[in-house]
Amino acid sequence: MNDRPLTSYEPNPLLGWVYRRFFESIEVDEAWLHAVREADTRGTVVYVLRNLSLVDFLALDYLTKRHDLPRIRFANDLGLWILEPMRGGLLGALRSRAPESDAADLERAVSSGASAALFLKRPAHLLETHSRGKIEGDKLLGALLDFQRRSKSPLLLVPQVFVWSRSPGTRGARAADALFGPSEWPGNLRSIAQFAANWRYASLRAGEPLDLAEFIAKEGAGTGDDVLIRRLTYALLRRLERERRALVGPTRKPADRLREEVIRSPKLQKVIADMAGEGEKERAVIAARAMQMLRDLEASLDMNAIAALDRLVAAAAARMFSAVEVDEPGIERLRERAREGTLVLLPSHKSHMDYVVLAWILYRRKVPLPLVAAGDNLNFFPLGPVFRRAGAFFIRRKFQGDRLYSAVVDAYVRRQLREGAPFEFFLEGGRSRTGKLLPPKLGLLSLVVDAALAVPTRTTWFCPVSIGYERFVEEEAFVREMSGAEKQKENVRGLLKSMDVTMGRYGRLSVQFGRPLSLPEVLQELDPNTRPEDVASMTPNRRRAVVTRLAYRVMNEINAVVAVTAGSLVAAALLAHDKRGLPHADLVATCERLARTLRRCGARFSPSLLDPAHGGAIRGAALSEAVDMFVRAGHVETRRIGDETIYLVRPEARMSLDLAKNGIIHFFAARMLIATALLAAPGAPLLLTVVRERVNAMSRLFKYEFTFRADATFERIFDEEVAAMAADGEIVLRTEGTTDVFPRGEDGRAQIELYASLLDNFVEGYRIAARGLTALLRGPLATRDVVKRAIATGEKMFLAGEVGRREAVSQPLLDNAYACFVDQGYLARSEGKVSLNESYATATAVATIESRIVAMGPRLGSRS
Repeated sequence: MNDRPLTSYEPNPLLGWVYRRFFESIEVDEAWLHAVREADTRGTVVYVLRNLSLVDFLALDYLTKRHDLPRIRFANDLGLWILEPMRGGLLGALRSRAPESDAADLERAVSSGASAALFLKRPAHLLETHSRGKIEGDKLLGALLDFQRRSKSPLLLVPQVFVWSRSPGTRGARAADALFGPSEWPGNLRSIAQFAANWRYASLRAGEPLDLAEFIAKEGAGTGDDVLIRRLTYALLRRLERERRALVGPTRKPADRLREEVIRSPKLQKVIADMAGEGEKERAVIAARAMQMLRDLEASLDMNAIAALDRLVAAAAARMFSAVEVDEPGIERLRERAREGTLVLLPSHKSHMDYVVLAWILYRRKVPLPLVAAGDNLNFFPLGPVFRRAGAFFIRRKFQGDRLYSAVVDAYVRRQLREGAPFEFFLEGGRSRTGKLLPPKLGLLSLVVDAALAVPTRTTWFCPVSIGYERFVEEEAFVREMSGAEKQKENVRGLLKSMDVTMGRYGRLSVQFGRPLSLPEVLQELDPNTRPEDVASMTPNRRRAVVTRLAYRVMNEINAVVAVTAGSLVAAALLAHDKRGLPHADLVATCERLARTLRRCGARFSPSLLDPAHGGAIRGAALSEAVDMFVRAGHVETRRIGDETIYLVRPEARMSLDLAKNGIIHFFAARMLIATALLAAPGAPLLLTVVRERVNAMSRLFKYEFTFRADATFERIFDEEVAAMAADGEIVLRTEGTTDVFPRGEDGRAQIELYASLLDNFVEGYRIAARGLTALLRGPLATRDVVKRAIATGEKMFLAGEVGRREAVSQPLLDNAYACFVDQGYLARSEGKVSLNESYATATAVATIESRIVAMGPRLGSRS
């Protein structure tokens, strides 16, 4: 054994300056501090690092001193003779020495209760001539096993991961890898280069500590040391890799190699063979077409491009938004799931900003960046190349009937998921023009589920994400489209025209994360008797059921985590009242009423909206800021009369406010229907069975407007909501033989009328759609033409005072109404056109449809 004292060294002044200058900014995970301190209370800490690195050692040494953690008194195979002239540096504790001496010194260090740094591997590369090939820590792990068997105090092996580069690295032999070591197993020169380029953004994470005594008790019975060491090495490397992947994602393959693997996919090869027949030339031609399709759609994620975009997005966000609020616990849940499996992010989609915003937030918080499925309408210069390097892969909006293209997309997604790449796509398909979630599109989700089922050894996590804006960036375009104008194609001119949006103020941007879902969990919901192993052997019908349930569970999770902002509350209050102007005091009172219900629903609130010093009450200043935002946008006018401020909403601005209101409308959906049913007989109690029937009819009518819970029947949702309204003091349930229901006092009635007022524009929109059916009395028309005529009809009804909500004259509302009319048997679809069913093909019958809808909204009957 070497007689050198194994005391922890103190750095010389020069090295001390380097420590403070470059290592001070390392982001240290609080979980790392907790793990090391907790391990220190249980036994002796051994810091385990994946591959030999001088930079990692210096950083770890600095951080243990800075945070008063167990000091390092041993580090293997570092070869620090180069620091000999500096004196006072590392010389006192560490020298280049033989592996046999390392093992003895390691045992001497841990036997004295000191900590050690253990590097498991060092790949060989040309520029480190002293490298003895791929050195592994077998002798050192063997020494620790021997010591642990003789010791009563446990050794705690704590995996350490330093991330100096956000790039996950690329697999495959390259000249630079031979010289400097691969990026995931770098030599000292590459480590130093990565450190020099990224030291401001470096991170340290800790894996789950491994109790060596418990490991021996579990794995050691009848097992030879060689096998035990291999198992221990694998366990430690697996924990280290989990932490690395949670920060940067899986190591990527070179683009050409990935393409070849995609093209060789058995399913894709079968499609090529079927289309080509027996001819070799035909097969080559179709394979070349498939390769070109793959090149057109594939992503080329470039972390250097992301780093450059980070600065641009940060500057734009600072100008556009008053604040960016992120669900930090949700980020930690994502990171934890990234350790365990593959992430599939499923955000809401309200703006083209969604792509950029989510990537920016994930990058800033060191979560692996996903590959993003984007419509090929965005693949135009210069935006397309930028998106591609930011991780977007472009797919056609529709490719039904193109067997080869479908097979290429399927093979690409399958291969990327097999590699563990995180994914992101919008379950709604396109951007919502209404502020509400659109019904889920199941095509791409079904493809991803199939790909996930093909990798049963790794869990795929489907992660709902809510991205909310107080004011929509594309507000002007959305209002124009809702009023009947054609959607403008994305191009360079539109991009340049939209550049001035950065001069606007769009309030707060909120990003919230729902609970990640797995396929076994969803299958368990469908059938509690399902076993985990049943997931991989689902029948086609069961698989479709799982995909559908998963889609709606994701939508429910997104709705559940939407952040309530001052802008959404103010917009709802401004649109709910029937008077010409709304006094400030009434605005505040209405917002507080809405917030009271939202709290009872368990909704999340924007931190800026609540005042912690006053029990989480609504901040009046936050409401005033939201009003000012709408005033600056030209949506609201203010009038000062004496000491009172009165707000007036411009009729043409109601659709803009409706976008903000609809972000939280789903929280009130069930109560809006119940309240509207109750007001059908003002002043008189109603039988609960009658209310149930009316609500059931309205829920079917508005099924395309609101997403109800996917985990419960209508009867259960209705009963729970009625019970909650009674518990909240809004209604009375009186049982005397039968059960009657009616509002509780003046306050209860005011709350019921507020709920009903939130549904008014939907009832009026469907009334306009019913009136528009008269255009079909002369014969079938394309749905687009019926909607255009109904918009013109709605404009006349609004000007005539038959409808009072300008936002009711809305193309998406009419589209949903006609889809519902098909389901209810009023209309039939054939060859792209709609026509009145025979039973409703008269003016009297059409009028009857309208009268049924008016009867559902008795508050609106006075306008008939």
